[in-house]
Amino acid sequence: MSTETHYDPKANGAADDEHDLEPSSELANLDAPESYLNRELTWLSFNGRVLQASADPDVPLLERVKFLAIVNSNLDEFFMKRIGGLKQQVGAGLRQVTVDGRTPQQQIDECYSRSREMLEACRSVWSDLQEALEQHQIEVVAYPTLDESEQEAMREYYVRNIYPLVTPQAMDPAHPFPFVSNLSLNLLVTLRHAKDPAPGLARVKVPVGAGIPRFLAVSGRRAFVALEDVIANNLELLFPGMKIEGHELFRVTRNANTELDEDEADDLMSMIESELRERKFAPIVRLEIGSGMSTVHRGMLAAELGLDEEEDVFEVEGMLGMRDLMELAKVDDPDLLDPPHRPTDNPSLTTSRSIFHTLRETGSILLHHPYESFSTSVERFLREASEDPKVRAIKMTLYRTSDEGQIIEHLVNAARNGKQVAVVVELRARFDEGANIRWANRLEAVGIHVTYGVVGLKTHCKLILVLRQDYDGLRRYAHLGTGNYHAGTARLYSDLGLLTSDDVIGEDLTELFNYLTTGYKPKRKYQKLLPAPSILKAAILQKIDREIDKHTEDSPGLIQFKVNALEDTDIARALYRASQAGVHVDLLVRDTCRLRPGVPGLSENIRVLSIVGRFLEHARVLYFLNGGKPEYYIGSADMMKRNLESRVEVLTPIESPRLQSDLRYVLDTQLGDHRSAWEMQPDGTYLRREAGKGRKGKSSQDHFIDWADKRYKEATRLRKRKPKGVARRVAR
Repeated sequence: MSTETHYDPKANGAADDEHDLEPSSELANLDAPESYLNRELTWLSFNGRVLQASADPDVPLLERVKFLAIVNSNLDEFFMKRIGGLKQQVGAGLRQVTVDGRTPQQQIDECYSRSREMLEACRSVWSDLQEALEQHQIEVVAYPTLDESEQEAMREYYVRNIYPLVTPQAMDPAHPFPFVSNLSLNLLVTLRHAKDPAPGLARVKVPVGAGIPRFLAVSGRRAFVALEDVIANNLELLFPGMKIEGHELFRVTRNANTELDEDEADDLMSMIESELRERKFAPIVRLEIGSGMSTVHRGMLAAELGLDEEEDVFEVEGMLGMRDLMELAKVDDPDLLDPPHRPTDNPSLTTSRSIFHTLRETGSILLHHPYESFSTSVERFLREASEDPKVRAIKMTLYRTSDEGQIIEHLVNAARNGKQVAVVVELRARFDEGANIRWANRLEAVGIHVTYGVVGLKTHCKLILVLRQDYDGLRRYAHLGTGNYHAGTARLYSDLGLLTSDDVIGEDLTELFNYLTTGYKPKRKYQKLLPAPSILKAAILQKIDREIDKHTEDSPGLIQFKVNALEDTDIARALYRASQAGVHVDLLVRDTCRLRPGVPGLSENIRVLSIVGRFLEHARVLYFLNGGKPEYYIGSADMMKRNLESRVEVLTPIESPRLQSDLRYVLDTQLGDHRSAWEMQPDGTYLRREAGKGRKGKSSQDHFIDWADKRYKEATRLRKRKPKGVARRVAR
């Protein structure tokens, strides 16, 4: 696969003029700022790798459009969360430097530079994609290029379905500058009445969302017109009798960091609702304008919105708000999309017998989504728990869920069937606060015991605990996962989960839920689970030190992490020490990574890979060779300070040799990926791995699809071969 794309990965890497050093022993100092990469810049580097996928000719065309939409959606969120937070630090007068030696303002400046490069690259990629789409008769066309009948039909559709929702707002002494909502697309209209000596200004919000598409389909062909283009060419409907002198596009991004102090809150739900109201009116951190906007209007908008005209204004050539390209990615053309993927059933769950009986007979089950079905495993587990007359209670954490899944329905059904149900709902799940408040209210309405976790800590772990009255007494069954209980993302994110009836894990979960539902912090004993913030970070550091102690030339140490992010400085420093001691360290890190691999004297025994593919890599796996007694863990925590110190997270051990073998296959397959893997260089940039000469590489995700299908077919074949009349031992 060619690495020639429109976006140079070095242009978006972590190296800069200040820290762009050649690998040398000078970097071997564990306290030197040059030994660490910047969190924000390495995240932008990840987004650059996603952008590369949109320019990859080996990726189906509409999937490339999807990747381009994701890049721009990611950038929006980056400005809302990360830039917003940095601006708050600057506003508070903070000048404390990060471990990589940057002040908040320096980080903003460098992020702005990289973001502008990325937006320019997006424009170039979109231009190429448009040409490629046109070859398949898929076009985004300008309204004036439509013929008369098409313009008439488009105008009629607009007048009937959208025009009544459009509210023009004048800007004059009688009408102050209007409120501009987050991520909204707006027309700044210059217009004049015949008797007026000077033109006036009006703002028109383009009402995208709530069922109104950004791109309106042209009848009879696969052509689309942007809604702002339709509105702009029919402004006389909004301003009859006025002369329209021009229109210009702009878009704003607001700060999403509006968290209040929950220690001071009497009611957490009311506090979150207040946060949501505040977020709507939060300070603006970025203004995007269409190319060619007059300098007068640019300055006026910046001043009205409280922005620095030179720094905070981004002039964009072409389309603003490319996140809406996700609409075009859904055009129905199978030839331009990835082959349809239908998750298989887990091999241990291919029969209709009780999932509780299966767990007791066959042992723990490792789930691998989206290759294996979420609905026939996790949702089935909860459904059977809600219906089984022997189930006495269900306890669960809920960070994010969805309307389309059955999670809430099964919990409600369980309560109606007389089960004791307790749910820890995380109200502060970013951008899902409103939905979680709705779920919490609905659950409480049917008598479910709803709590909101521990004051000061987000509950990020993914846990279900089921208590069932078995023939030999009360028994605990559990699901522990790396991903949210969300049916939609379970089809798009690559995650792992464990279904188990392990007594000790069940006892640990009982302790953990007692902590979550009370917040009381006496010393709690955990035998197998590693929860954060009380135990997890210290345990990881201890296991890294143990690997160093057990490393010898004859029996070299090995540490392998698969995480979304590695930002915690203590973990990074410990891995550097492991490398210096000779331990080999393999890191599969999706996005943010502070480590520089391959630096002599510091990290020559560390390699860092990032997988960017069809599905979003989201699973977390930790492996320690441990002198030949390997340990595997899966869980919810990334190697980030916030996860390890300010959230309730859980890592659970995978002890079955059979399941450890499955995890070994997952790690080895991704470490051997030569299709969708990027390898970090010592300077923090990434280079895409190449397939062997003369052959196309197959991505690790494609291997997992084949692997899941093969295992399902084998399980089905064996089940059919079972002799008739052979009774199965059924757990009472």
